Amino acid sequence: QAYPLSALSKKQPTVLVICGPDQNGSIGLVCARHLRIFDYEPTVYHPKRSSHSLHQDFTIQCEKMDIPFLSYLPTEVQLINDAYNLVIDAMLGLEADSSNIKEPYSGILVTLKQIKIPIVSVDVPSGWDAEEPSQDGINPEVLISLIAPKKCALNFSGKHFLAGRFLPYDIQKKYELNLPDYAGTDCLLEL
Repeated sequence: QAYPLSALSKKQPTVLVICGPDQNGSIGLVCARHLRIFDYEPTVYHPKRSSHSLHQDFTIQCEKMDIPFLSYLPTEVQLINDAYNLVIDAMLGLEADSSNIKEPYSGILVTLKQIKIPIVSVDVPSGWDAEEPSQDGINPEVLISLIAPKKCALNFSGKHFLAGRFLPYDIQKKYELNLPDYAGTDCLLEL
């Protein structure tokens, strides 16, 4: 919704999806599949693949959909700016320790901080602590919170979406979550 095909600046609807090794990486692979289904041209950079079977299944599904995988991320920022319309940040996430980011992810963060094309972060922007925004992390234009916004999203100034209407009512009540209502059968809404 934030970047419809008709609004992309380049002729080819290219999107770079950067996946991490954990849950956020799996979500990135699912995102790449959905992008392909909706006529975008995703490319995945996935430097450390997980041995978890679900993660491997998502990788195989992407490969069977002819989604290309990069073997390395160009450190020349202009190459990324020229080749893609936007970057999906599904690299780190809720489970990452933002104070101890190791290679290759610390190097990827350095590159992402320099690109000029929009970044869309999934759940928690890479380099941020889930409890508060970090000065060391990236600065995405769009944040897609999964299930419920995290505390770090309170200070987020870009476009903010909520995805996933599948949080059981008893958990919403237990944690006193006041989640918005989704229209019809929508699974995504702008906050």
